[in-house]
Amino acid sequence: MTVVGPFGLSVQDRDLTRDVQAGMKAVEAALAETVKSEVPFITVTASHLIEAGGKRFRPLLVMLGAQFGDPNAPGVVPAAVVVELTHLATLYHDDVMDDAPVRRGAPSANARWDNSVAILTGDFLFSRASQVLADLGPEAVRIQADAFERLVTGQILETAGPRPGDDPLQHYLDVIAGKTGSLIAVSGRFGALMAGAEDWVIEILTQYGERMGTAFQLADDVLDIASDGHESGKTPGTDLREGVPTLPVLLLESMPVDDSDPEDARLRELLQLDLTDDQLHAEALRLLRRHPALERARRETLRYAEEARALLAPLPECPAKAALQGLCDAVAIRTM
Repeated sequence: MTVVGPFGLSVQDRDLTRDVQAGMKAVEAALAETVKSEVPFITVTASHLIEAGGKRFRPLLVMLGAQFGDPNAPGVVPAAVVVELTHLATLYHDDVMDDAPVRRGAPSANARWDNSVAILTGDFLFSRASQVLADLGPEAVRIQADAFERLVTGQILETAGPRPGDDPLQHYLDVIAGKTGSLIAVSGRFGALMAGAEDWVIEILTQYGERMGTAFQLADDVLDIASDGHESGKTPGTDLREGVPTLPVLLLESMPVDDSDPEDARLRELLQLDLTDDQLHAEALRLLRRHPALERARRETLRYAEEARALLAPLPECPAKAALQGLCDAVAIRTM
């Protein structure tokens, strides 16, 4: 058994392990080469997050999707580079919008340099992704353009917030589908498409990626509350402290008040306060960990993962299918 990719994904087939590891190695080399500029400073800033590491979840899905066709097809690695560069570019922009000081254990680009450098570096990465994409043909360009529109729309929806009368929970799920699900769906689609898989296989992997994108983001929501920080890589309750409404809080707010439970009333009161106060934050985190809303959030996360697993059923039994199913198991493990 060999562990490859993010979240300790176990791959038990030797040939699949070899193919995936070779593909991921080629992606890393291509990423480093693609962001080089004639201007040395741009090379430094554009390499910043690549060198900081990361899960490389999207390239992994490209590699696994390619197993349903020819995994050595010439477009597979460039497609993986496109989705990862696009993802990295959004991180530069996200850190500016969130005023984040740290990304992947290193100072964020906006903290190390400034907001202008971070924004322009993100734009540079988008441009390099577009250059690689152009060589993959007009269909790939259209697919990526549609996904990018969804990604930006999701970010705008998050920034604007729900409109009066909107269901906050549905609004949040729409944001996740755009910001996260869209590019992960393209990852599975690109892998199968570039490898020459049949159309029905491409569609299954696209829908699988869509649901897995949502599942992993919701798992992060649960981890932000339930973990001690080692698994999530973040200080527990970061979103709670910053007043960011994520799945457990949104589910709590959708539940009726339990008049028989004083902890329920106290938690709802705390959520209206400034939780940058360490004592109030610790109390809110403790109460939310015991609240039924957290268990509901776990069940909702698992529902998306199981929907993704069910979509895989028509695919032929093979190591790549087992690996994709393993990612569904990884969601379950992360939310325990």
